[in-house]
Amino acid sequence: MFGGRRGCALTIFCEVLSGRLYRAALLPIPFALAIAALSFASRPQPLTSSLAPDAFEGARAFAEMNTLAREYPHRRPGSRGDRLLAAHVARDLEGLGGTAGGGFTVRKRSFSAQTIDGQRTLRTVIALRPGATNAAPVAILAHRDAAGPSARAELSGTAALLELARVFAARETQRTIVLVSTSGGSGGDAGAAEFAAHEGASFDAAIVLGDVAAARTREPLVVPYSDGLGSAPLSLQRTVGDAIARETGPRPAAPSVLGQIAHLAFPFTVGEQGPLNEGGVPAVLIQASGERGPAASEAVSEERLEGLGRAALSAVDALDRARSIPRRAQTGLQLQHKTFPAWALRLLLAALLAAPLIVAIDGLARVRRRGLGAGRWTLWTLACGLPFLACALFARLLGASGVLGVAPATPLPPSGLHLGGAALSGVAAVALVLALAWLMWPMLVRRLGLTAAPHPEAAGVTTLLALLVVAVLAWAINPFAALLLLPAAHLWLLVVSPELRPRRAGALALIGLGLLPLAVVTAFYVRELGLGPGQLAWSAVLLLAGGHIGIAGSLLWSIVFGCAAGMTLVALRTPPSARAPEPDEGMEITIRGPLGYAGPGSLGGTESALRR
Repeated sequence: MFGGRRGCALTIFCEVLSGRLYRAALLPIPFALAIAALSFASRPQPLTSSLAPDAFEGARAFAEMNTLAREYPHRRPGSRGDRLLAAHVARDLEGLGGTAGGGFTVRKRSFSAQTIDGQRTLRTVIALRPGATNAAPVAILAHRDAAGPSARAELSGTAALLELARVFAARETQRTIVLVSTSGGSGGDAGAAEFAAHEGASFDAAIVLGDVAAARTREPLVVPYSDGLGSAPLSLQRTVGDAIARETGPRPAAPSVLGQIAHLAFPFTVGEQGPLNEGGVPAVLIQASGERGPAASEAVSEERLEGLGRAALSAVDALDRARSIPRRAQTGLQLQHKTFPAWALRLLLAALLAAPLIVAIDGLARVRRRGLGAGRWTLWTLACGLPFLACALFARLLGASGVLGVAPATPLPPSGLHLGGAALSGVAAVALVLALAWLMWPMLVRRLGLTAAPHPEAAGVTTLLALLVVAVLAWAINPFAALLLLPAAHLWLLVVSPELRPRRAGALALIGLGLLPLAVVTAFYVRELGLGPGQLAWSAVLLLAGGHIGIAGSLLWSIVFGCAAGMTLVALRTPPSARAPEPDEGMEITIRGPLGYAGPGSLGGTESALRR
């Protein structure tokens, strides 16, 4: 199965990479594991409230939801129906009285932003109820708009928001309560992003009311994810989860480990809590239909609306009574009843990345000593990423020019991913650019003075080292992103070494296994959001076109995929036949074995000894 000399099988990577160096570099791993094992900490306790949330009347909120759905069935973002509903919400809040009478001060703000219908003018309604102290305020948000007609489940958040307003208008609070009715939540989350950008710095916490009336639930009910690194503080997550458990019975499941890793490695969420968390406002989304959100025809339940509405009221009461609310984003993992901090993962990853990194650097030095043109093959490796970079830049150009019609800065939910003519044309155009770039790639590398066919040793070393450089950068910025590259960093060592490289099928399988974490994260998002193949492709184009994946991110991921392409070309290249080692690259000498003996007498007997 393996090529090369039989003697080399005793010394791993004896031609290009040093097996002895690799084994030595693995020694810190047990120490890192021991420290990581001691880093587990208990979860923070949830904040609680002693006030009964019975003031929230589910029947009244349910009736209002049906009335609003009947009067404003078409509520595309920025549409006439959306504007009329915004005016309705503002009138209802103003009707509760000004601050002198215990009510709200209401103001409206208009702005232009990207939505599922392109650039639109949106309106945010903000109602403020002053508290008795100067403690930082708490916000409650709900969006009014919807992609489909009626969409009662999506409108239930607005109905619950108005019912909460009636409760707080008649109740004294310690903290200022701010109610926010936004638009753009059907895709792009422009209203929440604009609110976070202008007023988010002063808030200790925010609760987003999504679909709170769906008859059928889907986990997670409490969505803490962010559009940036991290998620809502664990204390806020547990406070809202505990309130839901008290009011509805079953305790909401915590986000799965895979879900946490996926969202931390590649921040991607479709709820309004995403831009709030990224903008510095600790926020969670309460949504009966889980992260993906409801369909326009989703069945609704009065009992569900009452239970989740009262849970929201109970959670706000708990936050209001708390002396301090932790604001620090959760960047570690929640494992059962413990937390695993990000610094421990970073330490463990440093130990795990050290071995392939040291061996790859040593391999590059060997390539340079042999005069194999390390610089040329490094350029070849980077050139492998150019087709992917061209594809990303073309998608960004389409978004900036307005050709796609829609290019929001945040991910769209499934209901906003309509596969119309513009979507299909955009996906086809980006795919065509990628295909043309690869067709032109051999000509490009020849213009650079290189060959399309990789050198069996030098190209593999430079490709592996480029991947490890990206992994180290990711480790410094986001250790969870580096975690996705860890299997490739180790498995591809076997592809780089001609002596241990399996036949083509085995080498390609190793490359595929190295990319498996990326495939698992993609599969998680497909399942979590219910995306079809077309929606997945369109979503990927929009992430690039809208700038959710920035230029720096596009560059780094282009290098990663370029390394995968380059390693595939190396795997397809037949390893060179066995040859005698050059004088400066002989086999590693030990004191064992007749061929490699280096002990006393290895230079032959002395003249006096021979006479005896």
